[in-house]
Formats: sequence, C-alpha cells, structure tokens
Amino acid sequence: MSETVPLHLAGNNAPVAEEVTLEPSKVVGEIPAELSGQFFRNGPNPRTGWSPHSFAGDGMIHTIALDGGRARWYRNRYVRTPLYEHPGQSRFALAFDQETGRIDYRVTTANTHLIAHAGRLFALEEGGFPYEVTPDLATIGAHTFDGALRTPMTAHPKTCPITGELLFFGYQLRPPYLTCYRASAAGEVVQTRVVDVPRATMMHDFAITRNYMIFMDLSVVFDHAQAAAGGPPWRWDDAHRARFGVLARTAGDDAPVRWFDVAPCYMWHTMNAFEDPDGDTITVTGTRVPTLWRGGADDVAGGLPVVYRWTLDLRSGAVTEEALDDTPSEYPRVADSMLGLPHRYGYTTSFSLDAEPERSEIYAYDLTGGGERAVHRLPRGHTCGEAVFVPRAGTGENEGFLMTFAHDRGAGTSYLAILDAADLAAPPLAEVHVPVRIPTGFHGNWIPV
Repeated sequence: MSETVPLHLAGNNAPVAEEVTLEPSKVVGEIPAELSGQFFRNGPNPRTGWSPHSFAGDGMIHTIALDGGRARWYRNRYVRTPLYEHPGQSRFALAFDQETGRIDYRVTTANTHLIAHAGRLFALEEGGFPYEVTPDLATIGAHTFDGALRTPMTAHPKTCPITGELLFFGYQLRPPYLTCYRASAAGEVVQTRVVDVPRATMMHDFAITRNYMIFMDLSVVFDHAQAAAGGPPWRWDDAHRARFGVLARTAGDDAPVRWFDVAPCYMWHTMNAFEDPDGDTITVTGTRVPTLWRGGADDVAGGLPVVYRWTLDLRSGAVTEEALDDTPSEYPRVADSMLGLPHRYGYTTSFSLDAEPERSEIYAYDLTGGGERAVHRLPRGHTCGEAVFVPRAGTGENEGFLMTFAHDRGAGTSYLAILDAADLAAPPLAEVHVPVRIPTGFHGNWIPV
C-alpha cells in the first residue's frame, strides 16, 4: 500500500466503484427467523475515487434484506444530491450564493447516518438537509419538514422511546449558531428554538434524557480565516472552554440553558444520558478524546477515543468525570428502547488509526458493574464498523442481536455478522456473505418490516 494514500481512502476505507444488486453468496450459520427487515449502513464513497477528508465523500448506502430466516438481497446506491450530480466540484461553490450570501443546504454529502421516522427513511450529514430515500435506496430528495427546517440537521437525531418524538438540532457557521427542534411521532415539527452560544463549534452529536436535551459546546471551533484561505474550517482552540448545556425538552424560547464546565475534550458520539430517580443528577456516557486537530487537520495525535462518563449535579452545578476503560473504541450504541433512560448495557467497536488493523473487536459494557465488558473478537484479518443492537420482542435489555458489516481482508469481500448480544464471546449466529467489498463507513440501523 502506498504511503501517499490517506487513511480515509486506505484499506477498507477505500471507495467501491459500482452500484450493484446481488444475491448473497453464502450464509454461514442460521439467520434468526424473527429477523425480517433491512440492515442499512451509510458512509462516504467519493464518486471520483478521491476526497480531501472522510467527511467529503459522497454518501453511499449499503443494505441487506432479511426475511424470516432468509437473506434476500444486498444493494448499494449513492444518495443523489447536488454533490453527486457534480462530482469533484467544490461544496462551497455549489452551496454558496454570492449575491444573497445564503447557503443552500440541499448541497450535502448525506454520508453519515440513516434513520427511520414517521414512515420515512432519511440519509443524514450534519452540514445539510436530510435526504429521503426509499427502502430500495432510490433518492426522493431533500426533506425540510414542510419548510420548518431552515438549518442543517445533525446526523444524530434521537427518537424518544416514550413519546416517539424526534429531537434534533442544527448548527450553522453564522448566527444563530445553534437551533434545536422537536418533531412529533407523525413527523411534524412542533417546536423550534434557538440556543444562544457565542460562536460556531463543531457539534457532531448530543444526548437526551426523559426531560432534557444535552448539547456539547466543546473546543473544536470554526475558523473563518482558515476557511477563507482555503484551509480546513475547523481547529482546536484552548481558549474556548468546554461545557455541556442542559435544556428542558419542552422549554419555551426564553428558558435558560444551564451550562456545566467540563475538562477540555472532544466527543464524537454519545452513548446515552439519563436522570437519576430523584432528578438530581444527569449521567452522560460517550467516547471522548482529550484533544482533536490541535496541530491542524492532519493532527490526530491528541489521543484515541475511550468510553467515558460525566455526572452533572443539577443541585450544585458540579461535574464528576471518569474514564470507564482505557481500550480505544468508538461508535457507541444502546438499545433504542433505553435511549434517554437508565440503562445497564452499551456497545462499542474497537478503534484504530491503522488502515489495516489486525482485527476488530466488539464490546458490550455492563455499566452497572463498574464498566466491565464482554468481547467478541473477529478472526484475524476481519474488521468491522458500528454494531447496532436489535431487540428480541418482549425480552430484557441485552436480549437481542448485534449486527455489523464486516470485511474479510484476505477474501476481499464482506458479510453481515449477526451476534448474540447476551453471549458476545460466542461465534456469530449467522454470517451473510456477499461477493463484493463493503467499505467501513459510518452509521446505520436495522429497520424491521
């Protein structure tokens, strides 16, 4: 492998050239009969074969359909956005109107996540509007919730398991920097509110509890001068204090955000957040790095992400912080039914800056037992991305499956791994192999039918 190939295009991060629809080549093991639906995974796949950063690759969705113990088909398709239609062109040039100074948020890579809400599927990327797609991955187009969405939309919205509401936010590079939204279970935006922050910071994710939203105003800031000079728009700023903002979910426009200072850091992804039974504290878990891009866009020497916990005391304003592990991992998930609620289990995938790590591991943390974890080790030369929890109907919190796309480096092909979440060290229940390579990618979901 050439040393000139950047990490985000090397190994299984490299894009694939074709859109295909194929039958699986083989199934190893037995697919649980109760699994009927599709597993989706989104990620960057630059149409030209090159991009300056993983954030910039065109969104490509990969899906495998299962039906009552059978694997039906695999399919991959690009999301047809203006950036797809103009391969290699500048995002800024396509999106920015020189006369009005406005940004067209239809110009997006749509390359980060895929969620379902109110009977629709959305491909998401935090710099633009969501793009609606069909289950067979045809692009319908940009979605603005009937015009209520006027900012970009985070790639990590949260669906409340109690109300069915979709809570999300959008950040912009000009005031208002941060806007939060609440959409009903039917998909109608019922509340929009500006959150007052002093400058544009990169807010990739956030968290919810039963009663609150928690925003992360951390130390990676937007630099207008760097962006105007053609450099990377984001940089680390020691002068920008790191803090979590707590806002009541149904708060009116004048309700204050309560800010809690935390040690300088960056957090790409939250695992979950919840209130204690008396409502005196909020616990937030996620994957934390001490610094990010301190020396520029290529500086990733600020530490690898590890599972971390913050406890916010709503009475005193104090914050307690602690690392729950020293093993690098990312892509934290919980059971969707536990989002915003006290939970016992959380799941992550091992993380490395090596383009071809020896193998991947998947971790199941018992968070009530001091952070102890079970481990599933993939075979040597096999790597995977985010593991998504899929519940068995009417069972306990960890009674279900973990699904992830895995890559067999020796064979040059990929497969859907289905693991028993309650017996993680066991061999996979099933592997659905396809005769093509599925790049590592970012996030996705299991959508039952």
